[in-house]
Amino acid sequence: MKTIDAYKEDAILLVEAGFIAVNQADEDSAQKLFSAAELLNSSNPLCKIGFGYLHLHKLELIKACQCFESVLQKDPHNEMAKAMLGLSLTLQPDGSTKGEQILEQTVKSKDPLVKRLSESSLSFVEKFVKKASGPAGSPTKQK
Repeated sequence: MKTIDAYKEDAILLVEAGFIAVNQADEDSAQKLFSAAELLNSSNPLCKIGFGYLHLHKLELIKACQCFESVLQKDPHNEMAKAMLGLSLTLQPDGSTKGEQILEQTVKSKDPLVKRLSESSLSFVEKFVKKASGPAGSPTKQK
């Protein structure tokens, strides 16, 4: 047995730790954890979703969309990637409508976490993104 094979089942723990690192704004650790998980299990879509999540947190929205779209190319039914893609698109001026459409699809998910993410994202867009832009996406003046 190769040494790396002994750690294959730990890949999911590395992904989980990577998401925690992103939430704590520890980019270096998150990248290393997602890379290690990808090395152990390159077919796990959560590794690529994790990298997309990191880009989303850094507001590198185009890179985030690329990560989520690459997951969807391999698995068009991955609801987590769809919801994250929808959120990433809604934060871009030219992708807001498409992002909302994607979120409206994922809000019907049977997965309660995906459903809640989609609902929260749609609520955020309604309260803050649409409110912050006037007609044709131009910023409104603050009073």
